[in-house]
Amino acid sequence: MTNSNRLLMGIIGGAHGIKGEVRITPYTQDPEAIASYGALETDRAGLTITITNLRVQKTVVVARLKGVADRNAAELLNGVSLFVDRSRLPDTEDEDDFYHADLLGLEARLEDGTVIGTVTAIPNFNAGDLIEIRNTQSGDTYLYPFTKAVVPAIHIEQGFLTIVAPTETEWGEEEEPN
Repeated sequence: MTNSNRLLMGIIGGAHGIKGEVRITPYTQDPEAIASYGALETDRAGLTITITNLRVQKTVVVARLKGVADRNAAELLNGVSLFVDRSRLPDTEDEDDFYHADLLGLEARLEDGTVIGTVTAIPNFNAGDLIEIRNTQSGDTYLYPFTKAVVPAIHIEQGFLTIVAPTETEWGEEEEPN
């Protein structure tokens, strides 16, 4: 992605059926919202995608795209990333609202101010958001639950967030879950 004002909204997966529908993994809070932005930019030169119809199916949306009428055309779009220019997104309403893209590149600090790395991603493997921190010294990456308890403070304007690393499991160090 060369334009830093573009935000990733979803990725087209495989074809769905024989009439040109595709599966899209949306990265919007409301999965159906991906269709509300009109023409979406892509990571393929000269290609824009317009979603004309969609329905939610499990963890993806199944979408009909303008100009895609058969399975062969749909299969050619597998892996295409969908972007929207940031200027087309609504402003956040308060200081606790932000876009995940706003966090990328922020310093991750412990409560005492020690820098432990940089935010490199906010993955979600269908069990809640995680925050990925890359240690700037070693290059190792660490995943933390992206919760208020683990990430209690986010200071976008100052360029950092605070991490409180979990130290033990919810059932204790010596006790095993049932």
